[in-house]
Amino acid sequence: MCRLRFLFNLSIVLTILVLLFYLFTIYDNDNSKSQLRLFKAENVEPMEKAIKLDNDYNLWLIFTKVIDKSPLMYNFNNLLNNLMNVSSVPLNFHIIVDEHSRILAQSEINKIINATSINVQYTFYDIQTLAASIQDIVNAMTPFFSSRPGTYYSDALFYLSLGLHRIAKTQNRAIILDCDLHFKEDVLLLFKEFDNFGNGTLFGLAPELSPVYRHILYSFKQKHNSTFGDFYHDKEVKAGEPHPKGFQGYNSGVILFNLSAIRKSEAYREIIKKESVSAMVEKFKFRGHLGDQDFYTLVGYERPEMIHTLNCGFNRQLCTWWRDRGGYNDIFNDYFKCKHKIVVLHGNCNTRILK
Repeated sequence: MCRLRFLFNLSIVLTILVLLFYLFTIYDNDNSKSQLRLFKAENVEPMEKAIKLDNDYNLWLIFTKVIDKSPLMYNFNNLLNNLMNVSSVPLNFHIIVDEHSRILAQSEINKIINATSINVQYTFYDIQTLAASIQDIVNAMTPFFSSRPGTYYSDALFYLSLGLHRIAKTQNRAIILDCDLHFKEDVLLLFKEFDNFGNGTLFGLAPELSPVYRHILYSFKQKHNSTFGDFYHDKEVKAGEPHPKGFQGYNSGVILFNLSAIRKSEAYREIIKKESVSAMVEKFKFRGHLGDQDFYTLVGYERPEMIHTLNCGFNRQLCTWWRDRGGYNDIFNDYFKCKHKIVVLHGNCNTRILK
């Protein structure tokens, strides 16, 4: 009897212990689930957004006519390393190359991968194939925005951005960058500017920080009381706002593309036709020499709703040619000033970037 009573009591104790363990486990699991739900509730939007937009962090670079140890090769390497260090989102690089430049680009990418163990996502595109796909656009632009046929800005690659919607067929949005850039802040800040696009906005560009378009519009301004070509007066231009008095034109070192909207835009299909470009050029007595940048500036005059003006901190140009040699020393600083937080430095006209 004593043995049976002992076994009975032992079974009761074990049953109580099992129940206590089960209850504690349920409580602990419920508590963990509660914490997990709280974590998801706080972070559900950015998590879902990141998953949805991973394929939309597209950066396009032009890397052609490169020789070994050239400044462009140096800039390319620096920019890739820089972007890897400042990006909080997964970037997809799309690199436009010729046959020789592709070998050099691959070598530079391999160096970065070996040095950092970072998995660089990239795709190469042949410049000749792409140029053929936008030949109609090149033909429409070249007569108006090149100093003369065969010169630097007459090359098809300086109009590729105008046909990017045909090239990047599966992408909804993208950014084209010059290689002579340095990001001081997360590139995500630039992608967030897409949130400021309006319904009819196709592109995003920052102001040109020199008086080049004041110079180009000299004849037009003599005959019209226009602030086009003037520096921004009264206040700094803010992202998403209409132009204040004065409009300096745009710089194409950083360009945002709403590719989905561009493909749907009948207005854009019309404005890139040679007849439309010719009409704008004639209207503004405009003789450009800076490739696609000139076209975007003309669109800023004629169809400002198509372009979202980034603040100057997203493309803080450093070139001082128009002050030092261009004859505009007296007013240059009115154009060159930038009071916004600097996100991107642009060492245009081979200006050294002091990081």
